[in-house]
This record gives sequence, structure tokens and C-alpha cells, in this order.
Amino acid sequence: MTKKFAFLFPGQGAQSIEMGKDFYDNYTEAREIFQLGDELLARSLSKVIFEGPGDLLTKTANSQTGIYLMSMAVLRVLQSQFPELKPSVCAGLSLGEYTAFTASDRIPFETCLPLVQARADAMNEACEASKGMMAVILGLSAEETEQMVGELNLPNDLWAANFNCPGQTVISGTEKGVEAGSTAAKARGAKRVLPLKVHGAFHSGLMRAAEEVMGEKIQEIAIKDSPVDLVMNVPGGYVSDADQMRLYLTKQITSPVRWEQGIRAMMPHVECFIEIGPGRTLAGMNKQTGVVVPTITVNKVEDLEKIAKELS
Repeated sequence: MTKKFAFLFPGQGAQSIEMGKDFYDNYTEAREIFQLGDELLARSLSKVIFEGPGDLLTKTANSQTGIYLMSMAVLRVLQSQFPELKPSVCAGLSLGEYTAFTASDRIPFETCLPLVQARADAMNEACEASKGMMAVILGLSAEETEQMVGELNLPNDLWAANFNCPGQTVISGTEKGVEAGSTAAKARGAKRVLPLKVHGAFHSGLMRAAEEVMGEKIQEIAIKDSPVDLVMNVPGGYVSDADQMRLYLTKQITSPVRWEQGIRAMMPHVECFIEIGPGRTLAGMNKQTGVVVPTITVNKVEDLEKIAKELS
């Protein structure tokens, strides 16, 4: 019987200088993805990824596209080295959802990369137009955070943004809203509240302008049928209808990311999770969520040995 694998893809914040450089240096497939990316974008994004500086890579317009590019380069190497390794389901955190669409053969790389760049540009503009921030709350449940945001009743200033794993949620909004949320979270017994190093208030109402821009672009994209399942952020579960996929991909920009719920939906059906792309945040969240099957992170060439062992 074939083992059921889930491919997971990270989102913004996972970027680091030189991510994917060892794949670029050692594998033609990775080199081709980085080079094609530079061609499609008509700029040397690979130079920014490999050389920085850090503040340039962290800019929304570079980090989102850079993470997608690096994740796809690693995926292409996995596909060439282990042709028998097929996902039964794909999911991605926020930006990573676009990588999941490509990995499940629903939107080709050549179509998806410009779409990711359009998303990054639209969100960047929204950040500039409406200054905002985000903070991670440690020690409150998803229900407690949602209840707190509801009770504070600041509909234009504060939103629940991410439900990452048990005891880790994120709020998003204006400085006034996030400060009020941080104070209220501590009063409710949160262990810590930490501001995130992001450009603006992602997954909040302050991103509505970006959602409108992307809604039009996403409607024009053809989404192919695929035997690979897809778990999406907005519902926190499996989605099979292409029109619903377009709706959720659009709504994702202003809606909370229900990552923990998505992982829980996959847990009964998956025998191994593979995190593909920079960082190891998703593996950490799986541990916190109580995933008992293996989670393998692949972001360095030496990580391919773990896959070889898992498949042997």
C-alpha cells in the first residue's frame, strides 16, 4: 500500500538569505526554476534571495515571491530525485497556499508566479495605504482569541488573523487595535504577546483593497482538476470545487488562516507530513497540534536523505 503524504508549504516570514542556494548549486532542476523565475518577473529576484540584504528580501514584494520560488525549486528536486513520492494532499500557510495549488497540479508555475507577484504588490500597496501591525498571542485558545476580538468590538481596528496551533494565535489591525488586543489578551491570561516583524496588517480588513485587486485576477485563472486533495486556509478543511477555491483564495487576504483546523482535518488521512520550503515553522506547529506521524522538513540538500530513508 502506498504511504499517504501531505505536502506543506510555508508563508511569509520564513524567508532567509541564501535559502535554496545549495539546491541551486547542486541540481539543474532547482537552477532552472530560479532562472525561469527571473525571466518571468523580468528582474533578478534570485540575486536578492541569495545575496540580500535582509531588509530588501523582507519587503513583501520580494519575500512572498522569493518563498514561492525557493519552495518550488525544492519541490522540483524532490520530484526528480524521488519520482515515486506523490502527495495525497497539499496545503500552504497563507502565501504557501499558492505553492500548494502548483504542487497539486492545479495552477502551473508559469501562471502562478506572476499571480504571487501581483498578490505581493497589491498587499504591499495596502500596507502603505493603511499602516497596520500584527502580534502573536501565546497561551490563549482560538476560541478565547475570537471571543476577545468580538468583545473588544473594534471592527475597523482589530481582527483575529491566524489560528496556528494550540495556544498560538495572531491578531492583526491598526496600532490602536493591536495594542488594545494585546492588553486584553494579557488580562485573559496570555503567557506572552509579541509583535511580529511584518510590513502590515495581513489577514485583516486593512487588506480589502488588495483583496479586490486579487479577486479580479484570480477569477481569470484556470484551475485544473487534480487527484491530489487540497486543504485551504479560509475554511480550515478540504475543498474540491474550483469556484470555491477561487473564492477562498481571494478571501484569504482578509480572512483568518485556520491552519490548526486544516492540519486536524488532514491528520486521520496522512501517514507523513513533508514541509517544503524555508524555515521549519510548520513542523513546530505540527508538534504543538499533536501530530503523531512524522513531519519531515526539506529546506537543505542534506534533508533529501531523510526522504530517502522514509521511502525505503
